[in-house]
Amino acid sequence: MWVFAVMAAVPLIEIALFITIGGWLTLWPTLAIVVLTAILGAALIHRQGRQAMADIRGSMQRGDTLMPLAHGGLILLAGIFLMTPGFFTDTLGLLLLIPPLRRWLIGVLAQRIKTNMVVMGQSRHPARDDVIDADYTDLNDPRPPGNSGWTRH
Repeated sequence: MWVFAVMAAVPLIEIALFITIGGWLTLWPTLAIVVLTAILGAALIHRQGRQAMADIRGSMQRGDTLMPLAHGGLILLAGIFLMTPGFFTDTLGLLLLIPPLRRWLIGVLAQRIKTNMVVMGQSRHPARDDVIDADYTDLNDPRPPGNSGWTRH
């Protein structure tokens, strides 16, 4: 549900910002800013993307790929935001290109994922020695094997 809300809110925010900023700056300066941020974003993505790939290669040799992959993923997301026309998405994209902010965001997301994994991995019932996990077939079932019971003649 929250994904739908975000997908509906982002274009509305962009439209409001275009109208507001376009009213202050007029049409051509507003469009120039959008185009220049896309060009700047592409250049920054290129530079930081190359650095991220080098970090991933180095970390693969060391065996710790999680952090460089997370940085690379956020840089890719920043590129998507910067290539999307609009002031709100440009701001999000530029913020994601700031390494300390990326490290903070990765830490927050990692903690949230770790918390969700622990909660989802917990068993509701304590382990018991007298419980046997098995499959069974009811030999008294009148239906022939292979017939699911969904179709009847």
